[in-house]
Amino acid sequence: GSQPLLEDMPPRIIEHPTDLLVSRGEPATLSCKAEGRPVPAVEWYKDGERVETDREDPRSHRTLLPGGALFFLRILHGRRGKPDEGVYVCVARNYLGEAISRNASLEVASE
Repeated sequence: GSQPLLEDMPPRIIEHPTDLLVSRGEPATLSCKAEGRPVPAVEWYKDGERVETDREDPRSHRTLLPGGALFFLRILHGRRGKPDEGVYVCVARNYLGEAISRNASLEVASE
């Protein structure tokens, strides 16, 4: 039998995030690109917990870019905590499965 030209494929991460060192208040981007068919949905996790972006909360300072990267308008960092510091992974899913990127740590530079 002839194969259909476009077979569905499970997700595959083709661009992994890399460790970042950013200054407080600066923008930052954690890259992630995934391919698959159908196009996988990308979610981010920080220290094992799902990262909320402006898709869930319009006031969020984190945006999920169309390709799957996570963009921070500015890195939040205060005396009371470091909400953006941690270890991030990007997870791409479609109905055939999921792919998990390498760990990337985001660190805020000390003044």
